[in-house]
Amino acid sequence: MTPLSNFRAPTASAPWWRTLNRSHWFVFAVACLAWLFDCLDQQLFLLARNGAMKALLPAGADLKLYGGYATAIFVAGWATGGLIFGAVGDRIGRAKTLAMTVLLYSVCTGLSAFSTGWLDFALFRFVTGLGVGGVFGLSVALLADSLPEAARPGALGLMQALSAIGNITAGSIAIGLGLIEGDKIPAGMAWKYMFLIGALPAFLCVFIQIRLKEPEKWVKARAEGRLTGAKFGSYASLFGEARWRTPALLGMMLCVAGVVGLWGVGFFSPELVGDVIERSLRADGVGADKIAKAKTVWTGVNMIVQNLGAFFGMIFFTKAAQRFGRRPAFAVAFVAAFLATVGYFQLFNSKADIWMSFVMGFCQLALFAGFAIYLPELFPTRLRSTGTSFCYNVGRFIAASGPFTLGELQKALAAGVTTPEAKLAAFRSAACYISVVFLLGLVALFFLKETKGQPLPEDTSQP
Repeated sequence: MTPLSNFRAPTASAPWWRTLNRSHWFVFAVACLAWLFDCLDQQLFLLARNGAMKALLPAGADLKLYGGYATAIFVAGWATGGLIFGAVGDRIGRAKTLAMTVLLYSVCTGLSAFSTGWLDFALFRFVTGLGVGGVFGLSVALLADSLPEAARPGALGLMQALSAIGNITAGSIAIGLGLIEGDKIPAGMAWKYMFLIGALPAFLCVFIQIRLKEPEKWVKARAEGRLTGAKFGSYASLFGEARWRTPALLGMMLCVAGVVGLWGVGFFSPELVGDVIERSLRADGVGADKIAKAKTVWTGVNMIVQNLGAFFGMIFFTKAAQRFGRRPAFAVAFVAAFLATVGYFQLFNSKADIWMSFVMGFCQLALFAGFAIYLPELFPTRLRSTGTSFCYNVGRFIAASGPFTLGELQKALAAGVTTPEAKLAAFRSAACYISVVFLLGLVALFFLKETKGQPLPEDTSQP
């Protein structure tokens, strides 16, 4: 894919991006955009979730509970898609499979806007999740196999950090729609427009299909594998050898801690912010129509602030992992994520506390830069997408229980209470209890190896 004459060998002092040529930059841009738009769709769902529940459920239904169910279904689809498309990417190629996943999540995000009830909405979310689940492992494997060794950690960390731009864009869309809701678009319908906007990344598939080529490393390994009988994208092979089985299981546990903490607790910050803003506005005597608009705007502001923190957190983690090692960076990040989450859900009480969203985003999302850098360093080319996707996504079957557990725990803690304040207090307590899951990552980390400064593992000669 890249002529040797165009390769620029890195010097000891040169930053990683100076080692990239035009072909490398194109691959980097495509992988980043695929993941950025993936995250955009994720966040649009989070921002639209409460409005969709109000529109699709009968009066009196528990919106947080059904919102948790919808999130659990989406995350379960995400896990399933990760398992399927991660293996497919190792077998038929990263570029081809990446185009499939982008198209799938874009189209089904758009179709979510046409839901007429909770059941078809949940179905669209599950299928969207299938596409969303495949993108991370494919993008990571694509970059790991295409870029120079010296550039890999920095490029993967930046790819993950740029995902925050997709999240921030989603927050900006929510703010823009909130400002015109009730005027240029019907009140309570902003969620439909969010999903329609989420369909736009389908156009990226055209460029992926036409111009993006498979990495030379993968093409060469695949050709050799056909001669030697090496199995590509095989879960039997992944778990058949202790050399790959052990990091796969421990890597999964590492990701479960971060994913459950983020999707089971951290990404329910819009519900807390919305309730706090509504309580504040009602106390000031603001009308119901203006409250709805203000909640939409402030949940968007919260999303932007949270993901600004995420961007800087992932950049910080990338630098820490390169300087101190992957394991020390993870250890500090897991403890910080736990403390920041508990502090946020206990102490956020007004618009003046919006800075807490930055801190929580910084600490929680920093972990995900670590997943992008560390996971591909555990598996060979023939299993890189499979292993990375397994670790990052199969834990989402467990993570899918996070939103459900949060809703059920909140419901149990709120049993017998009738005031909005008491229900909000129960929600805060439930979130704090579940945030303990971040500390599970420390257990997995104890048994995992350090990979700083080591080449990617290879064994393409092994069947």
